[in-house]
Amino acid sequence: MTTNEYYINRCINIAKNGLGSTRPNPTVGAIIVHNNKIIGEGFTSNYGGNHAEVNAINSVVNKALLKESTIYVTLEPCSHYGKTPPCSDLIIKTEIPNVVIGCIDDNEHVSGKGIAKLKDAGCQVTVGVLEKECKNHHKRFFTFHNKKRPYIILKWAETENGFLSPEKKDEQKPVWITTPYSRQLVHKWRTEEQAILIGTNTALDDNPSLTVRDWTGNNPIRIVIDRNEKLPKTLSIFNNQAESITITSKNIDFNKPIAKQICELLFEKQINSVIIEGGAKTLQTFINENLWDEARVFKGNINFINGTKAPQLSGTIISEEKISTDTLKIYTND
Repeated sequence: MTTNEYYINRCINIAKNGLGSTRPNPTVGAIIVHNNKIIGEGFTSNYGGNHAEVNAINSVVNKALLKESTIYVTLEPCSHYGKTPPCSDLIIKTEIPNVVIGCIDDNEHVSGKGIAKLKDAGCQVTVGVLEKECKNHHKRFFTFHNKKRPYIILKWAETENGFLSPEKKDEQKPVWITTPYSRQLVHKWRTEEQAILIGTNTALDDNPSLTVRDWTGNNPIRIVIDRNEKLPKTLSIFNNQAESITITSKNIDFNKPIAKQICELLFEKQINSVIIEGGAKTLQTFINENLWDEARVFKGNINFINGTKAPQLSGTIISEEKISTDTLKIYTND
């Protein structure tokens, strides 16, 4: 790993601290290095607050060193006014001579303009360091702007013999397939994404709240499909712990491809990422329409005699790990 790669990799790790709180802005990481020593670092603040470059510059105690430093950043510094002034202007103003960028921001408001502004001001700019890794980190942002839809994560837990749920239940609540350790991880994931979506049957059968209880962070926006508006408002998904959105026959046509319409609706609502948590029919709908980016599938150490079969998925496994007695496989959509 080169020196530039080492520092950009640190930027990526720092940026992860902002997951779930910066949307619709990207979660950027930035560090400032002087004579091979990190003198400042920062990540994107909550939406409306400072960008990563501003926080990194503000964290430098001796501002005189900036004129002899390099700033590393995961994404091209912005060149336009939004909630805050352009970061490229601040870099120029503070006379940082060297800028190393992970990947270009192809958002139409930026798309090379920040780099051009920096070069015009005399900065030495290096682009494309750990580009693949930076693009993967910013996958939600790029998917939203380039594909005009949210980044879609499918998530479910299945038994060893491939069932999502048993045929019959005694109570209106989930039958747990995985261990508490896996469930805690799922709650962490919820804090990192903007929304979470389930179908009608899941809402009725399990009565989930879809909030964060085993982790600290923001609750996602809860989305439920309720074609005929039959779900009682007493369900936990409609409580005041988080925002809820109901998708009915009033806002999509259920005689046409459903997943595509849901994606269009969520794009209009500026939702840049969503976890699809079930049930089997809803998950399979997104799979069949090929509208998913990532699938996170747990396999628990139990079996059901019969019940609802898990969705059928075709994708590339990018990681596999054991969590206590559970197995977690993460797929990407080719």
